[in-house]
Amino acid sequence: MGDMMKAVEITESGGPDVLQLTERPRPSPGQGEVVIRLSYAGVNRPDALQRAGLYAPPPTASDLPGLEGAGEVVALGEGVSDWQIGDQVCALLPGGGYAEYVATPAAHCLPVPAGLSLDQAACLPETFFTVWSNVFMRGGLKAGERFLVHGGSSGIGTTAIQLAHAFGARVFTTAGSDEKCAVCRDLGAEQAINYREADFVEAMRAEGGANLILDMVGGDYLPRNVKSLADEGRLIQIAFLQGPKVELNFAQIMMRRLTITGSTLRPQSDLAKATIAEALREQVWPMLEAGRIAPVMDSEYALTDAAQAHARMEGSGHIGKIVLKVA
Repeated sequence: MGDMMKAVEITESGGPDVLQLTERPRPSPGQGEVVIRLSYAGVNRPDALQRAGLYAPPPTASDLPGLEGAGEVVALGEGVSDWQIGDQVCALLPGGGYAEYVATPAAHCLPVPAGLSLDQAACLPETFFTVWSNVFMRGGLKAGERFLVHGGSSGIGTTAIQLAHAFGARVFTTAGSDEKCAVCRDLGAEQAINYREADFVEAMRAEGGANLILDMVGGDYLPRNVKSLADEGRLIQIAFLQGPKVELNFAQIMMRRLTITGSTLRPQSDLAKATIAEALREQVWPMLEAGRIAPVMDSEYALTDAAQAHARMEGSGHIGKIVLKVA
């Protein structure tokens, strides 16, 4: 291995064209870290927000975009005993995934599930960590509950539909076309609502309301989500594609005993992320290896075409995950 590597950096805040190929020093592992030679990196909305100057990385993280990837362990930091050089892993990354090599805490790595390719494995960490921690750990979704996830054809949505269905929930979702709705139903959604043609509030109230809603839209969806909840329902907010500020009637929240919460993944502690990783390994990885659930992949781009990948994602025509082929 040489001392330098190819990477895609954000040259300035702006549109996809600010992503440019460059060379950077290859990272070395710190205490408790591994270095992974990446084969594929996942492309996610937070990457685009960082590129636009709206989502700064933590002070200790790489300034390169990229929050997940899959490849081969090539270096071990002091104190790492769970992995060996040559192991194939997928990993949640603090940043730096748009590169040939990346350093990340060893506890945030998971084995590539048996039967899955490296490009499929690169689609797993960001969405599965997000869905598991919010829907199951924070939201406490139980079998038989009515679960509504917005953006059902997104990476988060396709993951949430499959996991909620696999654990026995009744799954409802929204999507923006009949094609996307059909995909959602194939993945396990009982009802997929084309939000351009129908009102999800009416649909959920006809079912008795949602016990749990996972939302990444925000904006005017927030008061509509409150109306869509059953009494004692829970709303979990993980993003704001339409903005975070809205007027809410909190009297409804009090009288109906509703819970509104949310989280972002990247700022959480290394220990919190390690706890999520362990839960996924025990409860979800066997489902992946048995073929009960699988990542939904939209498209693959070369690392040098990262700008095209971002344009594809921001155009919202994709279904499932977009990956970059690094090597």
